[in-house]
Amino acid sequence: MKLIIQIPCYNEEKTLLEVLKELPKKIEWITKIETQIIDDGSNDNTKKIAKDFGVTYILKHKWNRWLWEAFKTWVNNALENNADILVNTDWDNQYPWKYIKDLVKLILNNKAEIVLWDRQTSKIKHFWVLKKFFQFFWSFIVRFFSWTKVPDSVSWFRAYSKESLYKLNVTSSFSYAVDTLIQAWNKWLKVKHIKIKTNPPTRKSRLFKNIFDHIYKTGKIILRVYAMYNPLKIFFSLWFIFFSIWTIWIWRFLYFFYLNPNNTWKIQSLLLSWVFIILAFGFFGLWVIWDLIAKNRKLIEDNLYLTKKNYYK
Repeated sequence: MKLIIQIPCYNEEKTLLEVLKELPKKIEWITKIETQIIDDGSNDNTKKIAKDFGVTYILKHKWNRWLWEAFKTWVNNALENNADILVNTDWDNQYPWKYIKDLVKLILNNKAEIVLWDRQTSKIKHFWVLKKFFQFFWSFIVRFFSWTKVPDSVSWFRAYSKESLYKLNVTSSFSYAVDTLIQAWNKWLKVKHIKIKTNPPTRKSRLFKNIFDHIYKTGKIILRVYAMYNPLKIFFSLWFIFFSIWTIWIWRFLYFFYLNPNNTWKIQSLLLSWVFIILAFGFFGLWVIWDLIAKNRKLIEDNLYLTKKNYYK
């Protein structure tokens, strides 16, 4: 059983060596542990430090392509090198690496195919109150749309089985964390989590400007990915809402028109009812189109899954 521990890096010469020293050298039932870093366009000594330490795989992007592209690169390399489990860690040493064995254990025991680290964000002292609230709120939203029970759903520090790597495909251009979690439920991948306590931060996040930027980008991903796999629930709901409003409005118009047919305001009321019915049937049409696209997407992803298995076999 082979485990690859992955570390994405962008100008991490100050912390990378400390992270590499902390990684586990031996885990029960794992016969081989290898390391890989993705140097995402660094212009410091990140690559040299990794090479001198003896990192097994050093992958290099010519320029900074961010985490979603890095995810694709390290997954492809892990599959090419026959990894049974891939663990993605952080580069700034916020996460105690002793917990890696617990992530791996759940996969080895066939209890999960994806395991997340629950940072217990409500207990993190350096998180200000508003950030804790939004962490809780967005984790709740992601749980609702992904049908998972993980309390820290925006954490991207995870362990993946080989089967999950075959099935997952990144579709967002911000972060793969929410994207792949919603996919996991739609692809019948079992997701678990373990609780950890984080180390103090060494620097601010580079992935987003502020918490509101994160909310905006994450919200777009949730709606888009959920709609890709569940268009019926999204567009049927919108159709039902506007059709119900139209029904109530048109009956209201007919009722008051019967009582007083000479009131001119009823013309505006009738026009507004037409707006509602047009919107209702517009969403109905989108539902039909997106449902056909979703069915076609499933066939394509099934074919991609088989292609990956044969290619990396």
